[in-house]
Formats: sequence, structure tokens, C-alpha cells
Amino acid sequence: MTAPPTLPTSGLSVLSLAMDDPRVRPLLDELAVEYDTRYGDLFSSKGASEELSRYPAEEFAAPHGALIIIQEDGESVAGGAFRRYDADTAELKRIWTHSAHRRRGLARRVLAELEAEALRRGYTKLYLTTGPRQPEARNLYLATGYTALFDLAADPEEIKHLAFSKDLVAHR
Repeated sequence: MTAPPTLPTSGLSVLSLAMDDPRVRPLLDELAVEYDTRYGDLFSSKGASEELSRYPAEEFAAPHGALIIIQEDGESVAGGAFRRYDADTAELKRIWTHSAHRRRGLARRVLAELEAEALRRGYTKLYLTTGPRQPEARNLYLATGYTALFDLAADPEEIKHLAFSKDLVAHR
């Protein structure tokens, strides 16, 4: 068993931004390419554009939501967001690491930052879904204390939306 990567800290800055901030654009642009490449029209005939515009930007703004970007030397290299799911639960969305910066522990850092911010906003639980063609995301959530809300032995393609949850209070 290999040890999890060390969370990088030097040279990185964590920014809390609005969805329309230009520093968020790299996240959305690469997510669109990633979703289209992995899924095509599996979920919708409009592909990634429909998924990325499904929620209004204000759902990711304070006081109920947040969007963070991690920058390295002024370049957006990872990010993610959450929105209100219910009174106690935040829903994580758009967890992303730029393809040139993967395998460095940045997604773990994004999760840690989002979890801490959700706690500060009064949430006690997190919920998220990922797609069946993102095994690295599935593995990340399982490795960081999220509970699968689906049968792990089932074919992910048949499930389509792989749901996870995490009790934040128990993980303090």
C-alpha cells in the first residue's frame, strides 16, 4: 500500500472566487473538455455544456455556497465548489485538477479546503455525485472518508451517478 501524496503547500494560494471571475475559466474550460471526452452524450445530447450550466452561478456564492481555486504562480491548477443541498448538507460540485498538475495531491487539498469552508458555513454533512467514467474520483472520495451510497461491486455504467456522503462532524 502506498502512502497518500503529501499535500503541497509552498507556492500555492487558495482563493475564494465568484463563478464569473476569469481565474475560474480554466476550471470550466477543461471540465467541459473532460466531460465531453469521457462521456460524450451519455447524460445529455448537449454534452458538457448542459451539465456545466445546470446550476445558476449564485448557488455557489455565500452564504450557502463557495467556490475555491488553487493557484500556483498565478495559474489556476485546481478547484471546486459547493452549493446548498439542504439545511445541513452542502453538495460538492466541479472538483477539478488541471490535467498538467494531476498526481500531486491537489484534489485532496481542494476537498480539505471545501470541507473546512462548509463547516465554517454551518454544514454538518457533504453530498456529491461523480460519473461512472471517473475511477480516480471514485477512489479519491473513498480514500478521503466518503461513504459510497451505491453498491461498490455494481457496474458503474449501470449506476450512472455515483453518490457519496460524508459526515463532517465525525471527521473533525
